[in-house]
Amino acid sequence: MQNLAPDAFKALIAQPETILLDVRMPEEIDLAALPGAVCIPLAELGQRVGELNPSASIAVLCHHGVRSEMAGRFLERNGFADVSHLIGGIDAWSQLIDPAVPRY
Repeated sequence: MQNLAPDAFKALIAQPETILLDVRMPEEIDLAALPGAVCIPLAELGQRVGELNPSASIAVLCHHGVRSEMAGRFLERNGFADVSHLIGGIDAWSQLIDPAVPRY
């Protein structure tokens, strides 16, 4: 799994073949979200992993980067070869890439 800083993560999710996976809870996504994300809370990922393509590039984010790293490790253990996560989560994204994304 690649641990990406916000600028590298931004470049990755700009690629149309990359699947952006948000593993936060729905109420968190209501507060701040990136467009086009597939939303599967970390607690549901085990049951819903079949919704994702294991051969795709998967870019995972959460609030501060802890859950996205856990999700990325889980995906790797389950046959996903091209997984990255956003260091610092959407909070870092808001601070360094897009201040229009609310912080919470």
